[in-house]
Amino acid sequence: MKSKILDAVGIFAAVLCMIHCIVFPLLLIVPLGISHDPYIDLVFLFIGAVVVFRITKKMENRWLKFLFWISLSLIFISILTDFLFEVHLPLIYIGAIGLITGHIINFKNHKH
Repeated sequence: MKSKILDAVGIFAAVLCMIHCIVFPLLLIVPLGISHDPYIDLVFLFIGAVVVFRITKKMENRWLKFLFWISLSLIFISILTDFLFEVHLPLIYIGAIGLITGHIINFKNHKH
């Protein structure tokens, strides 16, 4: 798959993740009987990891590669903390913003 397509998928997945992370806690306030399921976060992490791995495999820009992997690591730490201690850390938001930023930068750096 071309890198610009992977960037588009990555941006879409990271934005969906961010929307999920922002909207879901608001839905918990409304008495609808909805409970938090960290497995949804794992799905977003898996999609992000596959896309980041494929994009950074041949990437020469070390700073951008670092941004991708640090962002993914922050999301992983947040999800792991949620599984182990049932605490939702704001690191997931920082990681999602980092992924979105990295994908936009990488997308703009391509010769279209």
